[in-house]
Amino acid sequence: MIKIGDKVRFLNAVGGGIVRRIDRDIVLVEEEDGFETPVLARECVVIESGRVQDTRAVPVDKKESPRRAPQVMPVIEPEDEPELPIVETTGGNKINLYLAFLPEEDRRLNQTAFDVYLINDSNYYLDYICMSRNNEGDGWAMIYRGTIEPNIQFYMETITHEDVTAFEHFSIQAVAYKRDKSYPYKEPISTILHIDPVKFYKLHTFGENDFFDENAWVVPVVENDLPTRPLRIDAQSLAEAMRQKADDRPRKKVVSHKQVQTGPLEIDLHIHQLVDTTAGMSNSDMLQLQLQTFRDTLDAHRKEKGRKIVFIHGKGDGVLRRAILDELQRRYKNYDYQDASFREYGFGATQVTIR
Repeated sequence: MIKIGDKVRFLNAVGGGIVRRIDRDIVLVEEEDGFETPVLARECVVIESGRVQDTRAVPVDKKESPRRAPQVMPVIEPEDEPELPIVETTGGNKINLYLAFLPEEDRRLNQTAFDVYLINDSNYYLDYICMSRNNEGDGWAMIYRGTIEPNIQFYMETITHEDVTAFEHFSIQAVAYKRDKSYPYKEPISTILHIDPVKFYKLHTFGENDFFDENAWVVPVVENDLPTRPLRIDAQSLAEAMRQKADDRPRKKVVSHKQVQTGPLEIDLHIHQLVDTTAGMSNSDMLQLQLQTFRDTLDAHRKEKGRKIVFIHGKGDGVLRRAILDELQRRYKNYDYQDASFREYGFGATQVTIR
């Protein structure tokens, strides 16, 4: 949001200066020669703030906002300067919240970094907390916290492929409100997103969207006041509720039957099963992605004792097979493994049994 006293640069022309007046979406910028130039607010980018700022954000002006928000420098000025009023949009009284990932180089997805945005496409302020589940699966860690203004694309940070696992189990909680006016009540937002890290390697994940000129992966969090995540039932709470209701009922002897597995789980590690294109990927990049898929699969099923998993790696030159055997000998020593059925897989698969 541009304010009086901000130092700005013109997006579509050479020049810039200090904002002296604001008239709706027009700002008067005093340039070095002392003349005031009228410019559309969306055609200016703040390069130095006239007041202390603690966010980097750009307005949700679909398809017309700059990709990145400016770096705001904290400069203290008197606090009696008028601020640009919040302009409400048609349909903005429904909460629409999105998480967005923008690749810096969408033709080199195996190496590029990703800009992370939180998009508030509503007329409400949102006080939010973002959390990531820890590696042990028994707790959560807060990674973002703040307030996002109405109709804003809020830049949070730039991440690498090493960071994307933080979004595999990602929770957003938020409270919606308006300032200095009455408004319809909104239920607090609490949702958990499950974002597949492998999708960051796939070109078709990032496409045209309503918020950026560049291709982006826009993940719906809330649409028209409704969280987009599927309903998840807390099994422990459900079991407790069922026990309480069963207290007044006569008990019956129940014969327990173990669940019978119909066959081993098959995981195809051929690179073209994991990514749509290998353009820009080196042999080392492809091997690391295949091994990471191998590790993620074993970790996901680590509590299923006796589970058999067949990893299809192909015969090839044996590099992937040797790497898998090395992982089993070093990181998964208690698991049993053997060549999978020759009749079904030839020499191109390894069967692992969870112990």
